[in-house]
Amino acid sequence: MIRFELIKKHKHSRARLGKLITPHGEIDTPIFMPVGTQATVKALTPREVKDCGAQIILGNTYHLYLRPGHNTVRKLGGLHQFMNWAGPILTDSGGFQVFSLNTLAKINEEGATFKSHLDGSSHLLTPELSIEIQQSLGSDIAMVLDEPAPHDADLKVARDSLERSARWAKRCKEVPQREGQSLFGIVQGGMHPELRRESVERTVEVGFPGYAIGGLSVGEEKSIMLEMAEFTAPLLPENAPRYLMGVGPPDDLMACTLMGIDMFDCVMPTRNARNGTLFTSQGKVNIRNAIHKEDASPLDPECACETCQNYSRAYLRHLFMADEILAYRLNTLHNVAFFLNWMERIREAIREDRPIDWRYPQEIKNPI
Repeated sequence: MIRFELIKKHKHSRARLGKLITPHGEIDTPIFMPVGTQATVKALTPREVKDCGAQIILGNTYHLYLRPGHNTVRKLGGLHQFMNWAGPILTDSGGFQVFSLNTLAKINEEGATFKSHLDGSSHLLTPELSIEIQQSLGSDIAMVLDEPAPHDADLKVARDSLERSARWAKRCKEVPQREGQSLFGIVQGGMHPELRRESVERTVEVGFPGYAIGGLSVGEEKSIMLEMAEFTAPLLPENAPRYLMGVGPPDDLMACTLMGIDMFDCVMPTRNARNGTLFTSQGKVNIRNAIHKEDASPLDPECACETCQNYSRAYLRHLFMADEILAYRLNTLHNVAFFLNWMERIREAIREDRPIDWRYPQEIKNPI
């Protein structure tokens, strides 16, 4: 089981400094969790992820269920042993991928029927199966299966999603718990504050050691996402970790930390790295741009990661334009380190009660 200790409240905002204690280690919050979709943070070894400063990673139930299969992972000692990661792991429920990757997914009270994106085979993901998969994976933190409403869902559709998510949460909670694994609840309600409030009340009534805000960053405008997060966060129990799912831009991480949210995950640092978009202290850099062709300077002189300490922008551009595998590795290493350092900077400000008033620079407009 996990234990959450609220260490300090920031005197300039709702931000909190905490410690999340799990069977595989302690996590300083607020924290960003790199996403290891298929038992790997893409392009990096687990040791490199740790060296970047990662304290916890996220694994994806949907993908690991389809390949290599949760029973295979269980037979090989669980996700920690399978991927040689000694730290804490959080697994999602698989629901988001079922609904986002399968436009023809059919949902009823039993669960969600979908077709595999790998071979077209049909599957039924129930709340009970989601928990069974996550127990086989052996994560420290598992998530209930929920039904996220579309960002443009009207009141009726959002309420139906809330009701089903509430019933599924109870079914997940009723599955006998795996020793050492904790189950988090998820709040839904679409973009409707009154439903968000109701979902919080019903989820807290079921009772979980941690709570996630789901159904945001799913296509709505950023202002609406921030409005819903700011409305929902203070409704959640103060003595439990608060997790905002799928939100990643640095400014959003900061804004939502100031609202009192403790945990974040997003594929942004890894996905953008593979597209040649790199986050720096001066703003985003498109490493493909010709301006970097003969630039001998480091990507970010303020960054201590291996990429910035050893390689020039010119070299990084060359690797990317030549489609070398090393480009994806060095780019990803930097972006992951940047995001984790960004959160460490925020934690230090909370610890020292300094105003968190800096902002991520706008994208650098480089000529092609």
